[in-house]
Amino acid sequence: MTKKCIWTTGIVLVSAALLGQPARANQCGASDAAGRWGFTLTGWLILPTGAVPAAAVGEAHIDTKGSVTGTEARNVAGGYADETLSGSLTLNPDCTGSMTVNFFENGQPVRTSVLSIVLDDDKKEIRMVQKSLRLPDESVLPVVITVEARRIVAED
Repeated sequence: MTKKCIWTTGIVLVSAALLGQPARANQCGASDAAGRWGFTLTGWLILPTGAVPAAAVGEAHIDTKGSVTGTEARNVAGGYADETLSGSLTLNPDCTGSMTVNFFENGQPVRTSVLSIVLDDDKKEIRMVQKSLRLPDESVLPVVITVEARRIVAED
């Protein structure tokens, strides 16, 4: 065999081996997000009277089926509240997805948030942007809010 033939055969074999490998490292499912997460939220609520700042920190637990529970300390336009949260997470194979979260203050519903998410940094971080915020009376508030969550503890 000539050097050119050996080189071409080598490239074909390496390419075939690489193309034949499943992309498991980039595959995601709800169990990949399972564990405890700490998060920070920042942004703005757009009220009829104008935009007001919003910020929060919290902790959430995601189980292997995508159920979400946790707590949040939030401040909106200077008004502070401690809240609990519950909801669900759905992850696509490409590590993008959505999360729907219901928030409660003293056991009373205060809002439902829908977020677009991406599992990032080798599945150690979730980045989110809020798609919608619905109040208990079904009215919708426009928002510009982002959330970053870092894994505290993974769950098997």
